[in-house]
Amino acid sequence: MAEIRSVRAHRAFSKGFYRSADFDYEVRCALGAASHGAADAGEVLATIDDVADGDHERWFEAWLATGSRVRALADAESAAGRTVSAASSYLRAATYLGVAVNAAGALESDAQLLPTFRLQRSCWDGFVDTAAVEVERVDIPYEDTTLPGYLFRSGGDAAVRPTLVMVNGSDGATSGLWSNGAAGALARGYTVLMFDGPGQQSMLFEHGVGFRPDWEAVLTPVVDFVLDQPGVDRRRLAAYGISQGGFWLARALAFEHRFTAAVLDPGVMDVSASWTDNIPSPLLKLFRAGKKESFDHDMGIGMRFSPATARTWRFRARPYGKDSYFDTLTEVHRYTLSDAEAAQSTTPLLLADPEREQFWPGQSERLAHACGGPSELVPFTAAEGADFHCQPMARQLIDARMFAWLDAALSR
Repeated sequence: MAEIRSVRAHRAFSKGFYRSADFDYEVRCALGAASHGAADAGEVLATIDDVADGDHERWFEAWLATGSRVRALADAESAAGRTVSAASSYLRAATYLGVAVNAAGALESDAQLLPTFRLQRSCWDGFVDTAAVEVERVDIPYEDTTLPGYLFRSGGDAAVRPTLVMVNGSDGATSGLWSNGAAGALARGYTVLMFDGPGQQSMLFEHGVGFRPDWEAVLTPVVDFVLDQPGVDRRRLAAYGISQGGFWLARALAFEHRFTAAVLDPGVMDVSASWTDNIPSPLLKLFRAGKKESFDHDMGIGMRFSPATARTWRFRARPYGKDSYFDTLTEVHRYTLSDAEAAQSTTPLLLADPEREQFWPGQSERLAHACGGPSELVPFTAAEGADFHCQPMARQLIDARMFAWLDAALSR
């Protein structure tokens, strides 16, 4: 009789890479970026190989080292005139340094934040300058300043094409939009506009401009700008909001009606849920009772006993521009979309709804029911390798579903 052996399942995908949810998610995002050439799996895994769970200093140092090393490779290839290899290396370096920027934002000192961001952005600009794509750096008029952006065109001709306006999340690098929709859009013949809005990347780190909840004040001038560009078909104008961009875009669509279709990944109606779900109920009672002094005092004690939580709070709170715990959480609660406001949106929507959504579970479904126009809720599952917030390891799959839906919506 053949020997019967018990076989232990191999659970690398579901168990993850770290117990730390933040570390694990960053690794998943970096690996997922490989689907569009924005990372190499070996470089990612080698970077984390000697980083212990919860070692934030080493985490930052490891990603900075890998990004800097790959940046040096890119510079050498560019100097030798090998632009294909240079572009690939610049793009990968931008991904790794994007992780380092987020890590620097959670360190006790801010000293590393701005120089790391500038190094990361220079890698992205290196990719823009060497890649075989048609791209123009643009400045989008916004109030008394401008928003920096990049306008990518496919085809290299003057044809009128569908256009995708990309709305980033709260902490994603602008370069991250390349593997999160831009590359897929260009391959399918779209024009693509990506930009830094208030509180995002250069607007926050270099100009000190924080978030604002009324994103229609941002998106309307962006639409004015893009519709004024040659080759943009105003009848085929689409938008894609990723992560917290799923709130900003949903909010703006209640007031800005010139988009033909939009994709929310995921749909978000209440940003504060991702904050309050992680605050103990006794503290929430103090906050909801308006007891600022007691809330700040008790939160301060809690943060001293949980350095990891303190780092996350520090990183997440920065763009809201408030000094105290109470004032920050009060500000975050302004980032809500009511059912009545959602009903004002008539733009057809595709809403991603992944299993194990960490930040805003159930909100895509809620928005699908509340919005005033047609909507389609699309599930993504662990069985497909497509679970977690924004499906970090299934970007080819979401590209396929997103652009199949957009192509049909824009053709109507």
